[in-house]
Amino acid sequence: MVAMGQVPLVSTKIYVDKQSGKDFERPAYRELVRRLRQGDLLYIQSIDRLGRNYEEIQKEWRILTKEKGIDIAVLDMPLLDTRNGKDLMGTFIADLVLQILSFVAQSERENIHKRQAEGIAAAKAKGVRFGRPTKDAPENFAVLVRRWEKKELPMAELLRACSMSEATFYRRLRERRVK
Repeated sequence: MVAMGQVPLVSTKIYVDKQSGKDFERPAYRELVRRLRQGDLLYIQSIDRLGRNYEEIQKEWRILTKEKGIDIAVLDMPLLDTRNGKDLMGTFIADLVLQILSFVAQSERENIHKRQAEGIAAAKAKGVRFGRPTKDAPENFAVLVRRWEKKELPMAELLRACSMSEATFYRRLRERRVK
């Protein structure tokens, strides 16, 4: 929004997409594309805000500029402004820059995934556990279960006595029966 504040806008409808640009199945983005009309101008902060998949960025760019007939201005890359250089050389340069930046965006996404997987593997090797801490069954779990099975103890009281949710109760019950 700060970057958009520096752009001289004639008539404005600003769409904010808070989802990651990993793909184009984002509700706010889909709504934006649906409302775009020929002759509209779409400002994008950076090409990786549009998407991070090389082929999908290329495809989406073509749909927006060729099929829908809109102009796109990428704020942090002035070479990617379809209002300028509509001749063959300008189009060639914009396509070349788009391909390079699309490649970089996808490469960065893949590197992030790789580093994240390496970090998770290293943490697991050190014994780090992910997720919620496990909820152990109480000492008198077997007694409570027997009373519940004999219908002496209602489910609500059983869950209160165990201090656990119904899903956790059944999970602990299955674990005990397997043992």
